Amino acid sequence: MTQSPNKERHQMTMKKLKLRVTIDRPIGFKDDYGNTYPINYGFVPGVIAGDGEEQDVYIISKNATTPLDIFEGILVAVIHRKNDTEDKWVVTSKNELLSKQEISEKTYFLEQYFDSVIELL
Repeated sequence: MTQSPNKERHQMTMKKLKLRVTIDRPIGFKDDYGNTYPINYGFVPGVIAGDGEEQDVYIISKNATTPLDIFEGILVAVIHRKNDTEDKWVVTSKNELLSKQEISEKTYFLEQYFDSVIELL
């Protein structure tokens, strides 16, 4: 069997999606349920999630260890909530790699209340 000379055309490389996240719950934020946010949490303006609100995002990065207003980074994972109407996105700095374990540990403060699965992108 010979290979097609156009084989390279059939190989696709996924580009990471760059996002600008508006932080509305910075590190240290305490919500109405008593949860204190150990990481920055925000939303992507103009992207509507399953709950009809703007897409929520966890920021997990060595470059985001203090409370922020805005974060620009790369979408690296989606947390699919089986028992909720929306998924959560995970954004980090360019060239940072996160494992499912790291994401699980950093988002446990909220995800402990949901049946969720992490999908690395």
